[in-house]
Amino acid sequence: MKEKVEINKQARLSEHLTSSSVATLGHSCVPAVASDQRSSANELDGSRLSPHFTLGEMCKTSAKTLDGNIPSHVHIENLKRLCGCLEMLRSEWNKCYGEGDIPIVINSGYRSEAVNKAVGGVSGSNHLTGCAADIRVAGMEQLIRYATILLDISDESQEDFDELLIERSPKGTYWLHFAVRPSGNRRKICLIQT
Repeated sequence: MKEKVEINKQARLSEHLTSSSVATLGHSCVPAVASDQRSSANELDGSRLSPHFTLGEMCKTSAKTLDGNIPSHVHIENLKRLCGCLEMLRSEWNKCYGEGDIPIVINSGYRSEAVNKAVGGVSGSNHLTGCAADIRVAGMEQLIRYATILLDISDESQEDFDELLIERSPKGTYWLHFAVRPSGNRRKICLIQT
């Protein structure tokens, strides 16, 4: 039986982040965020989804839309789940290849319908629900290593992801698209999208 989720549209974003959720988490890749790590500011950039990822970072866009690309409470819970997995990627990357504190850079995370349309995203995209991130890479080698780490994390935790896609723009820029849904993950892997 599906439970109806009520969203308080009057609540500030910081209230969404600190309130308990009716969304199902159930994934061990969601790290606990200590209350002192949460920002009380209601600006997107100050609201932490995890120790190294902010709401502003996961919602940034160059598309100018009337809706402001503001996620709902449910979208924020999905972003927290996604950031838990990105935290594990960051940790493993730094342990194996980094200097200890190299960030994972997100090109695109949550997208409203208006933003998704403006950037040419597909209908039904995991970005629309806050379940996906496009991860910037320095080159093909880093992209392949990121993909390998995420596959290893999924195998070791026995928790599936929905999409792991190596994508390329018409100009030849590559990035890694990674998505984790609350349930029904398909473990879809695609090596090249153009």
